Amino acid sequence: MTQVVTRLIGLIAVVAFSMVVQAQTFRVNDIRVEGLQRVSAGTVFSALPIRVGDTLSDVDIQRAIRDLFRVGLFTDVSIGRDGDVLVLMVKERPAINEITIEGNKVIKTEQLMESLTENGLSEGQIYQSATLNMISQALEREYIGQGRYGASVDLEVEDLPRNQVKVLVTIDEGETARIKKINIIGNSDFSNEELLDLFELQTTGLFSWITGDDKYNKEKLTGDIERVESYYLDRGYLAFSLDSTQVSLSPDKSKVYLTLNIREGDVYTVSEVDLAGDPAIDERFIRRMILMREGQTFSQTLMTTSSEYITNRLGNEGYTFAEVEGIPEPNDEDKTVKVTFFIDPKKRAYVRRINFRGNTATQDHVLRREMRQMEGGSASTAQIEHSKVRLERLGFFKEVNVDTVEVPGVPDQVDVDFSVEEQPSGSMGLQVGYAEYSGLLLSGNIQQNNWFGTGKQVGISASHSQYQTGYNFNYNDPYFTPDGVSRGFSIFYQASDYARVNVAGYSTDVFGGNVQFGYPISDIERLSFDVGFRNLEVKPSTYSVREIINTPLYQPGLEYISQSDWIELLDNQDVSDNPEMVYDTSPIPTDFDSDVDGVRGEPGFLDVHGTEFHDFTANLAWAKSTLNRGILATRGSSQRLGVELALPGGDLEYYKITYDAQWFKPLTRHLTLRLRTNLGWADSYGKTEELPFFEHFYAGGFGSVRGFERNSLGPRGTYAETSFLPEMLWDDRNGDGFVDSGEESGNYGVLCEDPTLGFFAGTTCRPGELITRRSGTVTDQTRSFGGNFLIETSAEVIFPLPFIEDQRSFQAAFFVDAGNVFDTNCGATQVNCFDFAMEKMSVSAGIGLTWISTFGPMTFSLSEALQKNEFDDEKSFNFTLGRSF
Repeated sequence: MTQVVTRLIGLIAVVAFSMVVQAQTFRVNDIRVEGLQRVSAGTVFSALPIRVGDTLSDVDIQRAIRDLFRVGLFTDVSIGRDGDVLVLMVKERPAINEITIEGNKVIKTEQLMESLTENGLSEGQIYQSATLNMISQALEREYIGQGRYGASVDLEVEDLPRNQVKVLVTIDEGETARIKKINIIGNSDFSNEELLDLFELQTTGLFSWITGDDKYNKEKLTGDIERVESYYLDRGYLAFSLDSTQVSLSPDKSKVYLTLNIREGDVYTVSEVDLAGDPAIDERFIRRMILMREGQTFSQTLMTTSSEYITNRLGNEGYTFAEVEGIPEPNDEDKTVKVTFFIDPKKRAYVRRINFRGNTATQDHVLRREMRQMEGGSASTAQIEHSKVRLERLGFFKEVNVDTVEVPGVPDQVDVDFSVEEQPSGSMGLQVGYAEYSGLLLSGNIQQNNWFGTGKQVGISASHSQYQTGYNFNYNDPYFTPDGVSRGFSIFYQASDYARVNVAGYSTDVFGGNVQFGYPISDIERLSFDVGFRNLEVKPSTYSVREIINTPLYQPGLEYISQSDWIELLDNQDVSDNPEMVYDTSPIPTDFDSDVDGVRGEPGFLDVHGTEFHDFTANLAWAKSTLNRGILATRGSSQRLGVELALPGGDLEYYKITYDAQWFKPLTRHLTLRLRTNLGWADSYGKTEELPFFEHFYAGGFGSVRGFERNSLGPRGTYAETSFLPEMLWDDRNGDGFVDSGEESGNYGVLCEDPTLGFFAGTTCRPGELITRRSGTVTDQTRSFGGNFLIETSAEVIFPLPFIEDQRSFQAAFFVDAGNVFDTNCGATQVNCFDFAMEKMSVSAGIGLTWISTFGPMTFSLSEALQKNEFDDEKSFNFTLGRSF
């Protein structure tokens, strides 16, 4: 209480002294500041025009108050006197402790905060009454720039302790204004349609809800104007100008009208192309890189491109800092232009040293072997950039930067400094996915692409699905030799049950290994070669088709009779008193070596070759890729030609040739055409008379012809069969109607002679073969068997998804797929098997989507078959999750 009274008395005294000061002058012996919280006393004294020792009048005090207010840090300033001490009493403006933005979706909070900072508004700054207006205007400008003229900003200020405030910004983004009309005024040589085709912005059209091209955006309009200007300048309109651009709104701010006033001017032709400055290299080489010729229509693109070509050539010759500028000199009288390329090569530079920084894990020699710029050689811009690209392709670094630094005191030498930021080059993970054709997918892997910083690759993986289990270990040294020849090896085991993926019933167990070599032809081309060994065991199932293994299987000791004898026997069994009858019987062969007459039909592949194979294999492949991305590419092309050969000396001898290619071509700014083809040819040679069935090609499903079941296209095998052994026959010799001793004739097979005579339902009668019964269900009887000739092709139009800002993880496309599997050696009893014929191509069309999600790649397709063969199985909707594609 005493302190409060004392301070009150002091305040009254100061006010009293203040009144005296207003009327009298006095000499200042000291200055005291009261009321400061965040502002330093130094800030006050630097703005105060009064110093200790000054003699003040009331005019001086008024001027001092004005100067302190002008600082902008105080809401109130008063000056009093305490004896010969000048007392300054201030009340600070509050500081902005926090700015919170809510309601924004289109523009990220970070971008809006950056805009406020650029306008001098940020947390920690002094809050003034005009601050709210400044915040509102800055944010509204951001939305106006995106065509959201109806956006509104609501501001609330919340007081906080210690003279601070919190500014809460609530935004209603509104709708983007749609472009109703684009008017171009002043054009006569080019129609509005021609010029509007250059625009990214368009009036509302059929697909605008997908592309969003009718939403006004200031930045896009600037780009469109630049394209129009370049269009004219590239066609000789050197005097082209844009006089004005008007953007007008409908009263409800939902529609935008754009008007461009242009002046085309006249067309100029090139009268002369000259060089100035110091070309540094033979002028003939310089002129070869100039794309402009006398008499041609002037083109700004040709001029700037020529300058870039000359600059790059000089850079490759060691003139790293060369400058080349094309200067047009128009002659308005005859509408011609003289183009002069001014060349300043600077000094020629040689590389003294190449330095690497940031490679804490990767050994120095791993980076150095990627260099195409050599130490001691002349500095080449192209080789330095090429070296940077090769480092980026390693996949070891998040970022690679390169600087060319002049060596102090040596005018003709430079150092090339590469700085890299390491990123994890190994992976260890468990993947879970699902695909309709294979069910649940489980895989685990450990992969290290930069083993102890040596650049070598080591990996181990295991995977399991309902039809396949596999294990693999691999190793690869990309620089087995200094010139980039790679060497590696792998060991693998795989067990597969193909009956689960719509293939004629069989399973395989295979293990082996191979050694691989790779040779780089160029940065976009590579040859690879590998040799290996595999042990393959094939296990036929109960319903394996007869091309795999002949059925039925017979027990030793069984015999057969002819069809005519069997019919006669049946007829005579209705007679009550039969004379004794004797029929000719023959033993049923249990293997095909003893089947001299071929009564069991054609043997299956496993009947001839056995079920276990030891093979030596060789693969040769050529690959070339100019794709802009590893996955979800949108530009470029890729090709791969491969030859697989089972070498003599193994159990099997065959070859397979495959060719895969894809090509991307942008159609518009938003649409891209993709063409794809897969071709395959396979056959046997040498001692192997037919192509092993487990090396057949299959078609249908994802990555093939969508709209059909996986592997469902092409030849089908001959259904499996069971034996037809009629029940015990007897000859009623005494006519008593009972089977007496000596009257039994046992179980026999029946040899088909004439299928037209008819027989029991469900049996098959082929002349010269034993009669059999069909085995299994219709599905079991019609599984795909594949063929030796594959042809697939596809055309897609890739389009952006609506309402998705970042399209890099998505790819949607309308597609038409066509293809089938053919066989040049169809079996007599196979169905749906034919040699190549265009009319047998299966065709489908639909829409597909791929999404690289956090759970792994997800792929969907919805399609309809346009052309199908009799046994093709349709499937309209397909999807996979968490699987490579």
